[in-house]
Amino acid sequence: LPADAGDGAVSSLLLRQDEQLEVLERLDFVVRNVVELRKEVEELRNSLQHLAVEIVGEVRTHLEETQRMTRRKKLPFCRDRSDSTGSSSIYFTASSGNANTDDGESEGGYSTANAESDYDRESEQDSEEGEDDVSCDTVKTVRRDSLDLVPEDESPLLLDSSLEEGLGQLLEQADRLHSGDEQDKREGFQLLLNNKLAYAGQQEFLWRLARAHSDMWELTEDEDERRSYATGGKEELELALQKWDQSAECHQWFAILCGQVSEYESIPKRIQAGYVFKEHIDKAIALKPQDPQLYYLLGRWCYQVAHLGWLEKRTVSALFEVPPTATVQDALQNFLRVEELSPGFSKAGRVYIAKCYRDLGDASAAVLWMDLASELPGNTKEDAESERELEEMRS
Repeated sequence: LPADAGDGAVSSLLLRQDEQLEVLERLDFVVRNVVELRKEVEELRNSLQHLAVEIVGEVRTHLEETQRMTRRKKLPFCRDRSDSTGSSSIYFTASSGNANTDDGESEGGYSTANAESDYDRESEQDSEEGEDDVSCDTVKTVRRDSLDLVPEDESPLLLDSSLEEGLGQLLEQADRLHSGDEQDKREGFQLLLNNKLAYAGQQEFLWRLARAHSDMWELTEDEDERRSYATGGKEELELALQKWDQSAECHQWFAILCGQVSEYESIPKRIQAGYVFKEHIDKAIALKPQDPQLYYLLGRWCYQVAHLGWLEKRTVSALFEVPPTATVQDALQNFLRVEELSPGFSKAGRVYIAKCYRDLGDASAAVLWMDLASELPGNTKEDAESERELEEMRS
């Protein structure tokens, strides 16, 4: 205090302007972190509530099913039947699932599941002899699932020459429209919908229809419509994969649509969708190892897993025994593989390479790939977002 200050003077701590700015910045940092933490806690609370509801529902369903099975064992299910000599039979074994023409038990211990009349006859014999090792409900469920999965004709549906020629032209046109602008993609989606009745049993048609659903998801702004498009495309491929599990395109677009659907789910379901995404992308790469798009998608997955937030990591640790693991180096290797297979494949891919090098501390390599990314034109929404990321990285 100055020497001439009176007794009532109050001491005060004076800060320089730069010190005041530093204090304000620190206070702002604390406030922002508190706000983010509050949001994360609220999201965690909501996800735990959803998880509790799911667990209660699963337990209740299991208890109800157990009670139904117990009642069925006590009261055998009987109904009138009519003998049939012309029906075919489907059999299962526990060991390999191959056909078995014996009428008794299979080598793995499962009773054979016959067609309608044979099944009824065996069910009555089992009830009369008191053998309840396998309930009627279990056998009927296996039989129903098998009929859903195994088509009546093992060979794919054959088209006559005119329809086959029309399918080829349709697929060519759909590919061309998919590569076009927004209006072209909308036209391609409608074109495939209009021909669904004629070609719904064709593998090449179905995965393109699912791809068109994904295109509409990207073009639509309304949240409900986006969810509807993604769900519709995913359902198409769920049926297709039962018949064509060796189709790389079916696995690829199923993975993409699973990711799109999960954007409207809780954190646990989004994490579960990540497992499904990785599983199907790995299958697609095994079937089509020279496709750069697949490595780009895998690189995106690795990069996101490597940058999981605190809340996501805690949720993964709580829900899954083996959490997904990936590093920035894993992501970089996949993005570089894209460039190796198809140089200049996408603007977004090169931006991701620059981001990986930046995260790994290699500034010169990051700048190099930023320059290479700037050389490519932007044709999609993803490219436009990548251009904005480039500007932010340069600044």
